[in-house]
Amino acid sequence: MTAIRIMTYSVGECRGADGRVEPERIVTVVKETTPDVLAVQDLATTTLPDQLDYLARRLGMRAYSAPQAPGCAWLAYAPLKGVQGYDLGQGGCLLRADLDIDGKRLHLLNLRLTAERSARQRQIATLVGPDLLGDRSLTCATLLLGDFADTFWGAGNLALNLHLKKAVRSFWRGTYPAFLPLIDRDRAYYRGHLQILDSRIPRNAAARQACRHLPLIVTVEVTDPRTFLRTEKLKRSRMEVAPG
Repeated sequence: MTAIRIMTYSVGECRGADGRVEPERIVTVVKETTPDVLAVQDLATTTLPDQLDYLARRLGMRAYSAPQAPGCAWLAYAPLKGVQGYDLGQGGCLLRADLDIDGKRLHLLNLRLTAERSARQRQIATLVGPDLLGDRSLTCATLLLGDFADTFWGAGNLALNLHLKKAVRSFWRGTYPAFLPLIDRDRAYYRGHLQILDSRIPRNAAARQACRHLPLIVTVEVTDPRTFLRTEKLKRSRMEVAPG
Protein backbone atom coordinates (compact mmCIF):
# COMPACT_ATOMS: atom_id res chain seq x y z
CA MET A 1 0.00 0.00 0.00
CA THR A 2 1.09 3.56 -0.66
CA ALA A 3 1.87 5.98 2.15
CA ILE A 4 0.75 9.58 1.69
CA ARG A 5 2.29 12.59 3.43
CA ILE A 6 -0.32 15.27 4.21
CA MET A 7 0.40 18.70 5.69
CA THR A 8 -1.98 21.17 7.33
CA TYR A 9 -0.83 24.79 7.44
CA SER A 10 -2.68 27.87 8.70
CA VAL A 11 -0.69 30.56 6.89
CA GLY A 12 -2.24 33.75 8.31
CA GLU A 13 -2.44 35.44 4.88
CA CYS A 14 1.28 34.62 4.49
CA ARG A 15 2.22 37.28 7.04
CA GLY A 16 5.49 36.43 8.76
CA ALA A 17 6.76 37.06 12.27
CA ASP A 18 8.14 40.42 11.12
CA GLY A 19 4.74 41.56 9.80
CA ARG A 20 5.68 41.31 6.13
CA VAL A 21 3.49 39.41 3.68
CA GLU A 22 5.81 37.05 1.79
CA PRO A 23 4.21 33.90 0.32
CA GLU A 24 7.66 32.72 -0.78
CA ARG A 25 8.50 31.92 2.84
CA ILE A 26 5.52 29.55 2.95
CA VAL A 27 6.82 27.96 -0.25
CA THR A 28 10.21 27.41 1.38
CA VAL A 29 8.68 25.64 4.41
CA VAL A 30 6.52 23.39 2.24
CA LYS A 31 9.35 22.49 -0.11
CA GLU A 32 11.54 21.44 2.83
CA THR A 33 8.90 18.96 4.02
CA THR A 34 7.72 17.68 0.58
CA PRO A 35 4.07 16.78 1.33
CA ASP A 36 1.98 14.98 -1.28
CA VAL A 37 -1.13 16.90 -0.23
CA LEU A 38 -1.34 20.29 1.49
CA ALA A 39 -4.37 21.63 3.39
CA VAL A 40 -4.10 25.42 3.69
CA GLN A 41 -6.17 27.71 5.89
CA ASP A 42 -6.35 31.51 6.18
CA LEU A 43 -5.17 32.48 2.72
CA ALA A 44 -5.82 36.08 1.71
CA THR A 45 -8.85 36.21 -0.57
CA THR A 46 -9.03 39.91 -1.49
CA THR A 47 -5.42 40.82 -2.32
CA LEU A 48 -3.44 40.61 -5.53
CA PRO A 49 -1.49 38.67 -6.60
CA ASP A 50 -3.62 35.69 -5.67
CA GLN A 51 -1.87 33.74 -2.92
CA LEU A 52 -3.37 30.35 -3.82
CA ASP A 53 -2.36 30.71 -7.45
CA TYR A 54 1.15 31.77 -6.37
CA LEU A 55 1.61 28.77 -4.07
CA ALA A 56 0.30 26.36 -6.72
CA ARG A 57 2.67 27.69 -9.38
CA ARG A 58 5.75 27.76 -7.13
CA LEU A 59 5.07 24.29 -5.71
CA GLY A 60 3.96 22.70 -8.97
CA MET A 61 0.76 21.42 -7.34
CA ARG A 62 -2.89 21.53 -8.40
CA ALA A 63 -5.08 23.94 -6.43
CA TYR A 64 -8.65 23.25 -5.26
CA SER A 65 -10.98 25.69 -3.51
CA ALA A 66 -14.67 26.57 -3.17
CA PRO A 67 -16.47 29.87 -2.46
CA GLN A 68 -18.25 28.35 0.56
CA ALA A 69 -14.86 27.89 2.28
CA PRO A 70 -13.01 31.18 1.77
CA GLY A 71 -9.34 31.13 2.71
CA CYS A 72 -9.18 27.31 2.70
CA ALA A 73 -7.67 25.30 -0.14
CA TRP A 74 -6.17 21.98 -1.11
CA LEU A 75 -2.91 21.69 -3.02
CA ALA A 76 -1.97 18.25 -4.34
CA TYR A 77 0.17 16.47 -6.90
CA ALA A 78 -2.44 13.76 -7.49
CA PRO A 79 -5.92 14.78 -8.67
CA LEU A 80 -8.58 15.29 -6.00
CA LYS A 81 -12.27 14.60 -6.57
CA GLY A 82 -15.57 15.64 -5.04
CA VAL A 83 -14.26 19.01 -3.87
CA GLN A 84 -16.99 20.83 -1.96
CA GLY A 85 -17.04 23.74 0.48
CA TYR A 86 -19.26 24.09 3.56
CA ASP A 87 -20.04 27.23 5.52
CA LEU A 88 -20.08 26.38 9.25
CA GLY A 89 -21.24 29.87 10.21
CA GLN A 90 -19.54 32.83 11.93
CA GLY A 91 -16.28 32.46 10.03
CA GLY A 92 -15.92 28.69 10.25
CA CYS A 93 -15.71 26.58 7.10
CA LEU A 94 -14.75 23.19 5.74
CA LEU A 95 -13.39 22.07 2.37
CA ARG A 96 -13.91 18.42 1.48
CA ALA A 97 -12.07 16.41 -1.15
CA ASP A 98 -11.58 12.73 -2.01
CA LEU A 99 -8.24 11.13 -2.85
CA ASP A 100 -7.88 7.74 -4.54
CA ILE A 101 -4.77 5.80 -3.48
CA ASP A 102 -4.21 2.59 -5.47
CA GLY A 103 -7.95 2.05 -5.70
CA LYS A 104 -8.56 2.99 -2.06
CA ARG A 105 -10.67 6.04 -1.21
CA LEU A 106 -9.64 8.60 1.41
CA HIS A 107 -12.04 11.37 2.47
CA LEU A 108 -10.10 14.56 3.25
CA LEU A 109 -11.64 17.36 5.34
CA ASN A 110 -9.85 20.73 5.62
CA LEU A 111 -11.24 22.67 8.59
CA ARG A 112 -11.04 26.21 9.90
CA LEU A 113 -12.86 27.12 13.11
CA THR A 114 -13.11 30.45 14.95
CA ALA A 115 -11.80 31.24 18.41
CA GLU A 116 -14.99 32.60 20.01
CA ARG A 117 -16.17 29.78 22.31
CA SER A 118 -19.93 29.69 21.65
CA ALA A 119 -19.44 30.10 17.88
CA ARG A 120 -16.84 27.33 17.88
CA GLN A 121 -19.19 24.95 19.70
CA ARG A 122 -21.93 25.60 17.15
CA GLN A 123 -19.47 25.04 14.29
CA ILE A 124 -18.38 21.71 15.75
CA ALA A 125 -22.03 20.71 16.23
CA THR A 126 -22.56 21.33 12.51
CA LEU A 127 -19.37 19.46 11.70
CA VAL A 128 -20.42 16.28 13.51
CA GLY A 129 -24.02 16.59 12.30
CA PRO A 130 -25.80 14.57 9.59
CA ASP A 131 -24.62 16.73 6.67
CA LEU A 132 -20.89 16.27 7.31
CA LEU A 133 -19.26 13.70 9.60
CA GLY A 134 -22.65 12.12 10.23
CA ASP A 135 -23.28 11.72 6.50
CA ARG A 136 -23.68 8.00 5.73
CA SER A 137 -21.98 8.48 2.36
CA LEU A 138 -18.64 8.99 4.16
CA THR A 139 -18.03 5.26 4.36
CA CYS A 140 -14.30 5.24 3.62
CA ALA A 141 -11.29 6.22 5.70
CA THR A 142 -11.58 9.86 6.76
CA LEU A 143 -8.90 12.37 7.76
CA LEU A 144 -9.92 15.71 9.30
CA LEU A 145 -7.22 18.33 9.76
CA GLY A 146 -6.83 22.08 10.04
CA ASP A 147 -6.91 25.03 12.45
CA PHE A 148 -9.17 24.23 15.42
CA ALA A 149 -8.73 27.74 16.90
CA ASP A 150 -8.83 26.69 20.54
CA THR A 151 -6.60 27.61 23.46
CA PHE A 152 -8.14 25.43 26.17
CA TRP A 153 -9.94 22.09 26.11
CA GLY A 154 -13.71 22.59 25.83
CA ALA A 155 -17.03 20.87 25.22
CA GLY A 156 -16.54 21.02 21.46
CA ASN A 157 -13.39 18.90 21.79
CA LEU A 158 -15.41 16.22 23.59
CA ALA A 159 -17.74 15.98 20.59
CA LEU A 160 -14.75 15.59 18.27
CA ASN A 161 -13.20 12.90 20.45
CA LEU A 162 -16.46 10.94 20.47
CA HIS A 163 -16.54 10.78 16.67
CA LEU A 164 -12.84 10.63 15.76
CA LYS A 165 -9.40 9.54 16.92
CA LYS A 166 -6.60 12.03 17.37
CA ALA A 167 -3.81 11.40 14.91
CA VAL A 168 -0.98 12.97 16.96
CA ARG A 169 -0.56 11.86 20.56
CA SER A 170 3.03 12.97 21.28
CA PHE A 171 3.61 15.06 24.40
CA TRP A 172 5.13 18.05 22.59
CA ARG A 173 2.68 18.88 19.79
CA GLY A 174 2.27 22.67 20.00
CA THR A 175 2.00 24.61 16.74
CA TYR A 176 0.95 28.06 17.98
CA PRO A 177 2.36 30.66 18.29
CA ALA A 178 5.26 29.72 16.04
CA PHE A 179 7.93 31.52 18.08
CA LEU A 180 6.88 29.65 21.26
CA PRO A 181 4.55 26.81 20.22
CA LEU A 182 2.68 25.86 23.38
CA ILE A 183 -0.84 25.34 21.95
CA ASP A 184 -1.81 22.51 19.58
CA ARG A 185 -4.30 24.53 17.53
CA ASP A 186 -3.39 22.71 14.31
CA ARG A 187 -4.45 19.08 14.60
CA ALA A 188 -5.49 15.97 12.71
CA TYR A 189 -8.21 13.43 13.50
CA TYR A 190 -9.18 10.25 11.69
CA ARG A 191 -11.60 7.35 11.58
CA GLY A 192 -12.01 4.17 9.58
CA HIS A 193 -9.36 2.02 7.92
CA LEU A 194 -6.47 4.44 8.25
CA GLN A 195 -3.07 3.94 9.86
CA ILE A 196 -0.99 6.88 11.06
CA LEU A 197 2.61 5.98 10.21
CA ASP A 198 4.29 9.19 11.33
CA SER A 199 3.63 12.75 12.47
CA ARG A 200 5.91 15.73 12.93
CA ILE A 201 5.97 19.50 13.34
CA PRO A 202 8.79 21.46 11.68
CA ARG A 203 10.27 23.86 14.24
CA ASN A 204 13.20 25.27 12.29
CA ALA A 205 13.93 28.97 11.85
CA ALA A 206 12.22 29.14 8.44
CA ALA A 207 8.96 27.75 9.84
CA ARG A 208 9.06 30.07 12.85
CA GLN A 209 9.50 33.12 10.60
CA ALA A 210 7.02 32.23 7.82
CA CYS A 211 3.78 32.86 9.77
CA ARG A 212 2.20 32.59 13.24
CA HIS A 213 1.46 28.84 12.97
CA LEU A 214 3.78 25.89 12.54
CA PRO A 215 2.64 23.23 10.07
CA LEU A 216 1.68 19.71 11.06
CA ILE A 217 2.56 16.76 8.83
CA VAL A 218 1.05 13.28 9.06
CA THR A 219 1.99 10.25 6.98
CA VAL A 220 -0.95 7.90 6.52
CA GLU A 221 -1.78 4.62 4.85
CA VAL A 222 -5.25 3.45 3.87
CA THR A 223 -5.81 -0.11 5.06
CA ASP A 224 -9.37 -0.53 3.75
CA PRO A 225 -9.57 -3.97 2.06
CA ARG A 226 -12.18 -2.72 -0.40
CA THR A 227 -11.22 -1.39 -3.85
CA PHE A 228 -13.12 1.40 -5.57
CA LEU A 229 -12.73 1.18 -9.34
CA ARG A 230 -13.14 4.15 -11.63
CA THR A 231 -16.03 3.86 -14.07
CA GLU A 232 -13.75 3.65 -17.09
CA LYS A 233 -12.01 0.60 -15.54
CA LEU A 234 -15.20 -1.41 -15.19
CA LYS A 235 -15.57 -4.03 -17.93
CA ARG A 236 -18.81 -4.00 -19.82
CA SER A 237 -20.99 -7.04 -19.28
CA ARG A 238 -21.46 -9.35 -22.27
CA MET A 239 -24.97 -10.21 -21.11
CA GLU A 240 -27.80 -8.79 -23.18
CA VAL A 241 -31.38 -8.12 -22.17
CA ALA A 242 -33.86 -10.32 -24.01
CA PRO A 243 -36.61 -8.40 -25.81
CA GLY A 244 -40.04 -8.40 -24.20
